[in-house]
Amino acid sequence: MQKKAQENKDKTLEEIVIDIKSVVKVTKGGRQRRFSAIVVVGDRKGRVGLGIGKANEVPDAIKKAIQDANKNLVRIPLIDGRTIAHEAIGTAGAARVMVKPAAAGTGVIAGGSVRAVLELAGIRDIVSKSLGARTKLNMARAAMNALTSIKTPEEVAALRGKTVEEILG
Repeated sequence: MQKKAQENKDKTLEEIVIDIKSVVKVTKGGRQRRFSAIVVVGDRKGRVGLGIGKANEVPDAIKKAIQDANKNLVRIPLIDGRTIAHEAIGTAGAARVMVKPAAAGTGVIAGGSVRAVLELAGIRDIVSKSLGARTKLNMARAAMNALTSIKTPEEVAALRGKTVEEILG
């Protein structure tokens, strides 16, 4: 029964492979080559996850990355089902990503791995800027950090002990 629910949950998730690269471990016997895959999964309704997988073959690395991403799913609060509540900056390593809410019809203004994360999260109107290093993995992690740091007006009101109307003005 539980397995069937898991299968239904997985079918609604889309995945995008951000990066596949060859990695080498040098041992006494020579070089050992493996593949590393970075994958983003999401349902385009506010759930998104990032995963990494390594294996001797590319398809196996992608499968492992998808499993890792499914374990790391987070829910992003969306405003009107299209944008985020406020500006946020996320960091990972030397990469920094700034995300800002945008007016309806703006679209996703982002590049590379940040675009993949934002699109699979279900955000349709957003502006982003990448600051610092531009490695694909750290950019995706920074985007995830920025999205997870976003608070809804209700959460902010509860923290400050005020009503939502007072927060929004």
